[in-house]
Amino acid sequence: MTMTKTTKGALRLMTALAFTAGMSTAVLAEEITSMAILTPETGTDYGWNQQGIDGAKAAGEAMGVEVIVAENLGYGDVRPTLRELAEEEPGLIIAHASGYNTAAPEIGAETGVKVAIVDSPSALSEGAVVDYTASGHEGAYLAGVLAAKMTRSGTVGIVTSGEPPSWNSQSAAFAEGVKATNPELVIRYAVIGPAAYSDAAGGKRVTESLIAAGADIIFGQGNGSSFGMLQAVETTPAADGGKVMFIDVIGDKTPIDKGYLLSSVLWNLTPVYEAMIEDIRADAFGTRNYGINLADGSVALLKSPHIPDDVWAEVMAVQDEIVSGALVIEPHFDAESVHALVTGE
Repeated sequence: MTMTKTTKGALRLMTALAFTAGMSTAVLAEEITSMAILTPETGTDYGWNQQGIDGAKAAGEAMGVEVIVAENLGYGDVRPTLRELAEEEPGLIIAHASGYNTAAPEIGAETGVKVAIVDSPSALSEGAVVDYTASGHEGAYLAGVLAAKMTRSGTVGIVTSGEPPSWNSQSAAFAEGVKATNPELVIRYAVIGPAAYSDAAGGKRVTESLIAAGADIIFGQGNGSSFGMLQAVETTPAADGGKVMFIDVIGDKTPIDKGYLLSSVLWNLTPVYEAMIEDIRADAFGTRNYGINLADGSVALLKSPHIPDDVWAEVMAVQDEIVSGALVIEPHFDAESVHALVTGE
């Protein structure tokens, strides 16, 4: 485990009593001066882990909250790390992995520390637990529109490292965007494994299989496994001998692009974490869950140099419809919906 602090100083949770003028009843207003975030992989993946860490740091800086980062923890039992962090008495622990959504509430209840988890909206508990099952489905729909307009073969592929709710909602919306743009297109769908988030070799192998099946654009979701997906498109030509292009999610891999990154459904988690801090200070933590969307900029589609201006303009016209409410993209968090949309059944 690696732990760092964004600022120096003692970590403590402070509570202040605020009294309403002219009233004898005391109202408890809680302050938060520190928080922690746990991630299963390192914060250098241009994706889930990096966006979580970067978002927490940015929120901490904006809101005056110190941030502890515990990264590269893997997908096993993190209870010992959670207890260790709880001893620092942070005002919030962010458990940034679906595999942590059982352990974190348990340790939160045991230690009295507030926790934020993902992929478990029903775990909402006033004053104790919130969920941020962030869904980039609106951006994924735009990615599907883009893919439909740029495919040469008429076949696009979706590769995922598992089927958690966030991935499912994006896969479903991508398929909807493709079909709404051109219902004649073929969508190939493949899952590396039940929780193959860091399986780069598996990502490469499965992506190659979809390219062999005719896909010339790959929509990939996979944390560390996405590097294998990107390697596959870089080394495997399409059926017509041309390039296979890659649409990523969450982060921006432009710094390592070799000419194959078509776009990415970008997530900005800073507003999510800022909202959590604000709710703690307002004594409203645990009264709502959190999400991301196009309207406030917490979701965006990356414009790469590989996208022609006219195509981009058409995609942005669809974005305007979504933001205005003229076009509503409903999230589908279950794998069955994804399978039905992909097969057309």
